[in-house]
Amino acid sequence: MTAQNRLNGIDIDRLVATVQAIQADPNLARFRFRSHTDWVSGGNVKTRIQGFYGAGHEDTSRTAPFTLEGDEPSILLGTDKGPNAVEVVLHALASCLAVGFIYNAAARGIRVDALEFDIEGDLDLQGFLGLSEKARPGYEGIRVRYRVKADASQEKILELCDYVQKTSPVLDILRNPVPVKVSLEV
Repeated sequence: MTAQNRLNGIDIDRLVATVQAIQADPNLARFRFRSHTDWVSGGNVKTRIQGFYGAGHEDTSRTAPFTLEGDEPSILLGTDKGPNAVEVVLHALASCLAVGFIYNAAARGIRVDALEFDIEGDLDLQGFLGLSEKARPGYEGIRVRYRVKADASQEKILELCDYVQKTSPVLDILRNPVPVKVSLEV
């Protein structure tokens, strides 16, 4: 592969081939991701993520699981061994927006030299603690601020930013209710 087939760390030929394969067989677009979480102690949990179903088959290419550790800050009675769940949501949003921006910039021939996000979310613990029916347990609002240095006009960058917002899975999950089925085994 030659250097001109890569942009922003993305293999353009593979990106185009993936899009063409999905256009030819939309079933290849169906994915199922999984995680397994064990409670450790207090607010501390460990999550393992490894296999998933995608592109028409079970993917076993990950030879070892990714392990994510979550906890609460000491002010919320935790031991600070990792970010808490709502902080991980901010990471997931930034990660998703970054991937969408970089991949789509590469597809459009835009070289990105730097991309940063600052994200803040406001939460009222009264909802989580069951102290108020008016306060929701989750974020009341989230603010995302991009900083981009790229070889494109501001107009092209704004257009790309708008497109990424329309196609971001995590942003969609946050903006639109998703059915969640919960079952309990005792």
